[in-house]
Amino acid sequence: MLEVTLWGKKFKNPVIAASGTFGFGREYNELYDVSILGGIATKGLTLKKREGNEGERCYETACGMLNSVGLQNPGIDYFIENELPFMKSLNTVVIANLSGGSIEEYVKGAEKLDKSDVDIIELNISCPNVKEGGMNFGIKSKVAREVVREVRKVVKKPLIVKLSPNAEDIVDMAVSCVEEGADGISLVNTFKAMAIDIYKRKPVFKNVFAGLSGPSIKPIALRMVYEVSKAVDVPVIGIGGIKDYKDAIEFMMAGASLVQVGTANFINLFACIEIIKGMENFLKEQGTNSIEEIIGIV
Repeated sequence: MLEVTLWGKKFKNPVIAASGTFGFGREYNELYDVSILGGIATKGLTLKKREGNEGERCYETACGMLNSVGLQNPGIDYFIENELPFMKSLNTVVIANLSGGSIEEYVKGAEKLDKSDVDIIELNISCPNVKEGGMNFGIKSKVAREVVREVRKVVKKPLIVKLSPNAEDIVDMAVSCVEEGADGISLVNTFKAMAIDIYKRKPVFKNVFAGLSGPSIKPIALRMVYEVSKAVDVPVIGIGGIKDYKDAIEFMMAGASLVQVGTANFINLFACIEIIKGMENFLKEQGTNSIEEIIGIV
């Protein structure tokens, strides 16, 4: 009923744990069997190990959160040797989220991941919470074209490009990435935002800006997914403020073939499995035989 097959990969259901909110699955697997999930997107990976940003990293907002983690991760080589075998044992689709500070870094990282056992590579060109990498590639379509074009040359695995809502033109950005060889588009990443400590009279975050996520961004993310899904002929993954099955259904009706759940995992550790169960019950109540029947129905 919930099964979706894309890029030659069988997803048990459309629900994927979003990058940066689920680690590599180890901690959550102690709470429940994460093989239930359709897939897991890894912590954002870079060619070399990163310690991330100094100072405040997370800050709660009225309807979500700001984060400035700064892509802290063990590096691609460590991931492949020490984390990937565990993730593959979970019997779910493994999506490697790749970031970089230059086109050369992206290409080298992509080459390593393409030779590994990951199922799909998600090219993150949209990180607003680091001084270098991501953000520069996710604003202008011309720049995005360059990085996607070069990465596509060295990647045989399915390649998804994760877009920033801060792009000058999100639809043009998506079309440009597909024209350069993207097999799918995931959107949206966090919005560029900030917070001020009125007592210290300075920004909360050392880098000043951070990434806004959570329920507050959902209506805008939903609109962007709708627009992009109408403009490209590849599968779209919807991301942005999904907290329950109703939100997930909305994104799929708007045109998403899969969804990623992020901030909700911090609010409710069992959010993903509750969303899966809720979606299944919804389809039964509606007399719908397959989730694919509602994709892009709006």
